[in-house]
Amino acid sequence: MGRVIAIANQKGGVGKTTTSINLSAALGEKGKKVLVIDTDPQGNTTSGLGLDKNELENTIYELLIGEITIDEAITKDVCENVDIIPSNVNLAAVEIELIDAEDKEFILKNAISGVKDNYDFIIIDCPPSLSMLTVNAMTTANTVLVPIQCEYYALEGLSQLVHTVNLVKDRLNPDLEMEGVVFTMFDSRTNLSLQVVENVKEHIEENVYKTIIPRNIRLAEAPSYGMPINQYEPKSAGAEAYRLLAAEVIERKFN
Repeated sequence: MGRVIAIANQKGGVGKTTTSINLSAALGEKGKKVLVIDTDPQGNTTSGLGLDKNELENTIYELLIGEITIDEAITKDVCENVDIIPSNVNLAAVEIELIDAEDKEFILKNAISGVKDNYDFIIIDCPPSLSMLTVNAMTTANTVLVPIQCEYYALEGLSQLVHTVNLVKDRLNPDLEMEGVVFTMFDSRTNLSLQVVENVKEHIEENVYKTIIPRNIRLAEAPSYGMPINQYEPKSAGAEAYRLLAAEVIERKFN
């Protein structure tokens, strides 16, 4: 049965989408079958994996409102061993559409239940807010992976997210666990990056991944070409970092 990882942080610009795209591609490169679910109306994970989000007819929006089946929602083989349920701006309306829906916190969980066993990993890219979409991702997930940018307010965003995870665990998904924290946009030339890493390690009990994702120009460029970093620049520091993260994620065991 596939391990479902929600990649979440209520702060924007911390590397959620970059991690969703490149962790998925790195897992696929290692022979794991991966389904990416883009639950962000901006659709950046969708375009970062090479799809034209504005031309799509079957997206997660149509799936959540019950217009299409799960099989119709999945776009196959966007890269090696990776399928995606894409997203676009239509998803912004889903909160209003489902305002009176029964068990609306579990729509995504129910929708993917039939295909969960087809994948080793299901990676959900969450929007940068605590919305119904984020709650749906967390009720579907086994674990939550939190990318943290190496900057001054990193701990603030993390404590908010841990609170949210605990709320969802208490009320909606008792099996939800913290996958852990991964540091992103690390600049070894600055003392601040080093201080943030040490500060977060001191203040949290959650697992902190050993792999640290560096600030990397190639990593920033890759989405504009619709490619994960392991295709765009396979020998770059960014590609190597996500391969190491994928290896750590595969090794990590949960109850």
